[in-house]
Amino acid sequence: MSSQKDIHLYTASTMNGWKPVVFLEEAGVEYDLTHIDFSKNEQKAPDYVKLNPNGRIPTIVDHANNDFVVFESGAILWYLAEKYGKFLPSSPDEKSRTLQWLMFQMGGVGPMMGQAMYFQRIAAKNGNEDPFAIKRYVDESRRLMEVLNTHLEGKDFLVNNEYTIADMATYTWARAYYWANVSVDGLPHLQAWFDRIDARPATQRALEIPKPFWAFFGKGDVEAQERENAERFKNDVRK
Repeated sequence: MSSQKDIHLYTASTMNGWKPVVFLEEAGVEYDLTHIDFSKNEQKAPDYVKLNPNGRIPTIVDHANNDFVVFESGAILWYLAEKYGKFLPSSPDEKSRTLQWLMFQMGGVGPMMGQAMYFQRIAAKNGNEDPFAIKRYVDESRRLMEVLNTHLEGKDFLVNNEYTIADMATYTWARAYYWANVSVDGLPHLQAWFDRIDARPATQRALEIPKPFWAFFGKGDVEAQERENAERFKNDVRK
């Protein structure tokens, strides 16, 4: 009998890469995993690009659905939530609110913090410092953290006081405020939300798959991991 799992996940240890891992670990879904190694440019390999035309991570293949392929981290979370009936409210209004906050992360938190990280942790470390770009993206990231903080006042989670895919998507990015050099001082509701998700064993376990990169969160040997990260992307844009 084949031991192949329904879901095959292709990912790496990045904020986007962890999103489906968080869902699968939280949902208790067994899955097969392929670690995409950026240092070997595996995300650009022809066989992988057939799955993900954008040559990025993550990607899933659902063997239980005629090998259906889903790429883009937000789309993957939505697909998995609907497939397994978890971490997505059933009410149409609450479902829409979940999608709205998921899109807030995909269109705002991720891109802005990602650029703040890129210009400081990669470009600057490779001799291409751009103070204007750094300030722009750090300031906008802080503004988005303030939006989250205001929304979270009196709430445990982003939607309907239940942990949803909107929290999963946003947490992996917002919690890495250290790596983006974005202050969360004076944002108590956001910090309380961090604490609640920090206390979830399955989510924390997911951050070690395929391997941990604790420097994103200001832990471990930050300098060594920063050097490794800058070197890895020296000749390319952020993956």
